[in-house]
Amino acid sequence: MRYTLQVQYIGKNYAGSQIQFENGKEIETPTIQGELEKAISTLIFGDTENINRQVKTVFSGRTDRGVNSEGQVVHFDTDKSIVASKFVYQLNEILPDDISVNDLMEVDEKFHAQKSAKRRYYRYVFVNRKCKNAFDGDLMRVKFDINLDRMNKALSYLLGEHDFSSFKSSGTLNPSKVCFIEKAVAMRDGDKVIIDIVGNRFLYNMVRTIVGTLLEIEGHNRSAEYMLQVLEACDRRKAGHTVSPYGLTLMKVEY
Repeated sequence: MRYTLQVQYIGKNYAGSQIQFENGKEIETPTIQGELEKAISTLIFGDTENINRQVKTVFSGRTDRGVNSEGQVVHFDTDKSIVASKFVYQLNEILPDDISVNDLMEVDEKFHAQKSAKRRYYRYVFVNRKCKNAFDGDLMRVKFDINLDRMNKALSYLLGEHDFSSFKSSGTLNPSKVCFIEKAVAMRDGDKVIIDIVGNRFLYNMVRTIVGTLLEIEGHNRSAEYMLQVLEACDRRKAGHTVSPYGLTLMKVEY
């Protein structure tokens, strides 16, 4: 039987969502996947030292160190029958405080958390204020003024299907660089600027580099058309820097 879970987490204390490997050997570093597999395996097979991670999970996509999630989707297989409400409650009791789960469902065995996904929704939040505030937490603070109209015009050039090579970090393993972006909008909530981007797929560090390019435009008073120039160049050297992962959240995955 195949089940799906929706997973929420704060990524600050983890080396990303996925288990890390080096030279074919697993690196012993905390990850969301590692914690989740240990907790699920403990519930299904019992709490013994020999369990390790008998249940393997598949995530809808990878999130980097420091990136959060409100709607990560995971699937796993087991021949054990699961009572959803009881399992979710017990799983949350076992998981670390910065990881939680909900919406456990049995699905068709053809369902795949990553390959079946149609749409992914990311949100980046930063503080736009000269002075710090103790409650800013880990959010990036931008001191110069932000022109929201210009930022939204720059984001509009990303809509549709494009080669996003300019916003791709060198660590991308997938050779495909084409993505379809259906929504890209910036808004303000008090001292915070919120950037929502929805697309069918995203390249490694793509959202963080898009935000870095927006700040390049704002910080150097460039025209919004600079975003189009960067996009059409298909050259990572033309884009802005990759901003901090803190403030980036995978909000939702749709199927």
